[in-house]
Amino acid sequence: MTRLVAFGELLVRLSPPDKLLLKSARSLDLHVGGAEANVAIGLASLGHDTAMLSRVADNALGQLARGNLLSTGVDCAHVATAPGRMGLYFLTPGAGMRPSDIVYDRAGSTFALAGEADFDWDAAFAGATHLHLSGITPALGPKSAAAAIAAAKAAKTRGMTLIFDGNYRARLWEAWDSNPRAILTELIGMADILFGNHRDIALLLDRPFSGDGSERRREAALAGFGAFPNLKLIASTARHVEDADSNRVAARIDTRDQAYRTEEVTISGIVDRIGAGDAFAAGVLHGLLTDPDDIDGAAQAGLALTALKHSLPGDASLFGREDIATFLSGELDVRR
Repeated sequence: MTRLVAFGELLVRLSPPDKLLLKSARSLDLHVGGAEANVAIGLASLGHDTAMLSRVADNALGQLARGNLLSTGVDCAHVATAPGRMGLYFLTPGAGMRPSDIVYDRAGSTFALAGEADFDWDAAFAGATHLHLSGITPALGPKSAAAAIAAAKAAKTRGMTLIFDGNYRARLWEAWDSNPRAILTELIGMADILFGNHRDIALLLDRPFSGDGSERRREAALAGFGAFPNLKLIASTARHVEDADSNRVAARIDTRDQAYRTEEVTISGIVDRIGAGDAFAAGVLHGLLTDPDDIDGAAQAGLALTALKHSLPGDASLFGREDIATFLSGELDVRR
């Protein structure tokens, strides 16, 4: 049996309806999000045992966020409450040639102010086999960076598999006197599985990669494996944005010996792109947890879930195993 714990901040997302600009909106749609929580929700929806380790504000927004996760089957026994505020972000949805835009309002949130001493690693990791982290948590500030490193170390001392999603957020790192390369290098040095592409590895290693397409990605993956001996697998997507409503996406998994790449699919009529990367991570992890030897199957499951997520409002994937199977079969007609 496997049990995945996700450690990170729960957020409230506010966005204008009907793809209006934020500055002209008179009402806002509300969703609960957070990169790590999205992965836990995605896996729980696929039948896996997942838990969230976090801290939320002791108010109605904190109750909303915690309740949202509970409703999807994620164990929230270790989502603590404390006085303070919830982190928010405001999304202006893209349309046509206008890209989406995000405004963060999460400085000084209850989670961002928490340090490593505020989390009980022994209790949270009891019975756990996997820890999922992302680069968003250490980007929040020095306390969050220290907590992320402490979480990774606690997981590794317990023999857990560490999963790390690069999720580089320049606006968050630039908001404080940070050293993202040093912090991310320490975290990825402990990771077994990395979600990231050639740009993430170029940032970490401070070097460009030549070539084009698959060649460049393989070169970057091999450099990543060389720099981080503990890494066993690197997963990524290749996305070509035609406009905000139509993207082309392919999935890729690199191991030390081989590369697995799916065919590219066109995703049109995009409803909501936010969380698509987290859905990809959930799909890949679902494949690996179901059959660790079927790397190609894991890439296909990641592609299916990221493509499906574009059709769903909100941050997280709520699709089940049958939905993945239907997508991979190519069936698009009404199911009756």
